[in-house]
Amino acid sequence: MSYQPIEDYGIIGNLHTIALVGLNGSIDWFCFPYIDSAAVFCALLDDEKGGRFVVKPKGDFDSTSEYMAQTNILITRFRTRTGIMKVTDFMPIPRSGEGDKEERHILYRLIELEQGDMDIMVHFDPRFD
Repeated sequence: MSYQPIEDYGIIGNLHTIALVGLNGSIDWFCFPYIDSAAVFCALLDDEKGGRFVVKPKGDFDSTSEYMAQTNILITRFRTRTGIMKVTDFMPIPRSGEGDKEERHILYRLIELEQGDMDIMVHFDPRFD
């Protein structure tokens, strides 16, 4: 993969950390579980060694992204000649006082085929520290 312009990224977060999600379907920046923790994905800084989490169609596509109204939930739609896929990225805000002593920090990537059919590529390549 190659570097993409910074304006091609959306940001999701949970009040503890953030992730940058590109129009190419790649999470290229994510420190976990806190924003000052070590990076898990940092292809934004090093395309070859940085690590990433990609969900995208195989082959040629175009894409758009938008936030669900009044939320920090990012929806990216991928269109190919054979179909349309939606990827919804978000991190819920941990609730305190629900019996769990530890906060849960979770990153969700929901993949839905909205129309037609499509082969997809998923590439999970974390690079801790």
